[in-house]
Amino acid sequence: MLEGKLVSVIGAKRSGIAAAVLLRDRGAAVFVSDSAPIAAEERELLRNIGAFYEEGGHSEKVLDADFAVVSPGIPPTAPVIQRLEHEGMTIHSEIELASWVCPARIVGVTGTDGKTTTALLIAAICGYDGAAKGYHAFSAGNIGVPFSSVVGKMTQSDTAVVELSSYQLERCDTFHPEVAVITNIMPDHLDRYGGSLQRYSEVKYRIFGNQRPNDWLVYNFDNATLRERFSGGGRGLPGLFPFSTDAERIAANSERYATVEDEGVVTVLDGRKERVIGFEDLFKRRFRGRHNLENVLAAAAAARVLRIGAPSAYKALGNFAGVEHRQELVGTIGGVDWINDSKATNLNALKHALQSVPERVLLIAGGRAKGEDFRDITGEVRGRVSTLVVFGESMETIAEALSPVVSVERAGSLKEAVLFCRNAAAKGDTVLFSPGCSSFDMFENFEERGKAFKDLIREFV
Repeated sequence: MLEGKLVSVIGAKRSGIAAAVLLRDRGAAVFVSDSAPIAAEERELLRNIGAFYEEGGHSEKVLDADFAVVSPGIPPTAPVIQRLEHEGMTIHSEIELASWVCPARIVGVTGTDGKTTTALLIAAICGYDGAAKGYHAFSAGNIGVPFSSVVGKMTQSDTAVVELSSYQLERCDTFHPEVAVITNIMPDHLDRYGGSLQRYSEVKYRIFGNQRPNDWLVYNFDNATLRERFSGGGRGLPGLFPFSTDAERIAANSERYATVEDEGVVTVLDGRKERVIGFEDLFKRRFRGRHNLENVLAAAAAARVLRIGAPSAYKALGNFAGVEHRQELVGTIGGVDWINDSKATNLNALKHALQSVPERVLLIAGGRAKGEDFRDITGEVRGRVSTLVVFGESMETIAEALSPVVSVERAGSLKEAVLFCRNAAAKGDTVLFSPGCSSFDMFENFEERGKAFKDLIREFV
């Protein structure tokens, strides 16, 4: 399929480099092009695998290819992408590329929030099941591990659990998961989709566009957008497996589902109910909140349609301690809890974080906003947040939206925000770093931002 092809790879970050390596391994000639300087380590790797590259701009050379692979961070409006499209070049995502050569069964996970936690839970469940049955589970995609970097290690017996952002799905044309999971659809990345929730939703729905009737689509029945989309089923859809925290409502609307019953998680399929895990074995201090219960239900539903027994799901769910940068308890110092929720890159994630912590919160928020209205979290902020510390590009926007209901402090940097909270927090308080914005005004990604927050705590607190 790839032998002898000429391929332009646009972007030399993690996914672009992984795509270049995969292409070279499969016999393609590769030209990597990046508008920014390429790191020395990546340049050496490209030379070692025999790939050509350019940096600091895109030349006409990118047009000399059979097709192009684009990194997810490069928007459709970028001049290089528009030029490729104008010239009739076919453009694929790195996810699409890896799926062409993936021998394993694929579980795809998308949604606005909760997809990382859900994907990790599913991978953990598959891992426990695989240990007993002789296969391996791989986590890849938006989780930080390019799909292309691990697909070569897989066999037909394995399972690839691939987390998918809307950016990655934009260029997926044949991607076909055996099980697709949509955690929820909420306003996010509207700046990229012209302010349209419908356009954003349609990109997310590409996850099941190539599924067949014998495949499965797990979705959140409590999410109004998804409930309306899949109400009554429809022609061309795979098998639908909803999950809901409302047992009575979901049972009245579906014969197969995951829900909450008798203080625990249950699944129903083929007329048979299975109890997966009780709340007493599930909830720990690092893993709390309604949204995490929804993530557990999604994972339990995926496990059920994958025909994985409840014992494996029980072990994985009971031992899960949470995700780094997602409501991560960094430490309790002087009676103050410090929580790193850097992965909260949109307003809905920030709302979930506020709903999951006790009152007396000092909230640090800010970064590059995505066109959302911060007045929408007024209810969660009022009476719960004692002080809001804002920083970054959207500082004034957030301050203006929420100053009527909370005391606002402005910080010139994340460091200043942490120092303020160190001096202002008292025993029993919680300092919650939940930006509600992307990191790109100050940091490479949310991981770098979260690490910076944790480093500052260790240094100053």
